[in-house]
Amino acid sequence: MDPVLDRELQAKQYLEKHRIMELLSQLTSFLLFARPKKPRDYLISLLERLKVAKLTGVPFPYFMDNSNIVSMFEMMDSAGKGTISFVQYKEALKNLGLYTEDEVLGDDGHAITLDKFRDEVNKRMKEMWSVF
Repeated sequence: MDPVLDRELQAKQYLEKHRIMELLSQLTSFLLFARPKKPRDYLISLLERLKVAKLTGVPFPYFMDNSNIVSMFEMMDSAGKGTISFVQYKEALKNLGLYTEDEVLGDDGHAITLDKFRDEVNKRMKEMWSVF
């Protein structure tokens, strides 16, 4: 095998094994959400909080609280029906970095309510941070 290709493959496997790209994506989301005056200090603080949460079992504080989830849902539910389509649901999860194109989501044919959307966002955020 070509040594350059071998190093590239090793690098890719390392990043995948340790979920580095997902971590960087989530840190970027936190950063863009908060837009702190000192971004490096903010990122260091996030990583320290993540480490403490992992060591103590305390849940990691998420950047999306209930009001943010409700606001996102209401933007998608522009008609005020109290539901959104499955396509809107998938797109919202993708925009939050909580869904990838290769993942299969089952569409049961029912519209997505705020409660279902909130539960899924919270569950996925908890799962995502638990692996780091």
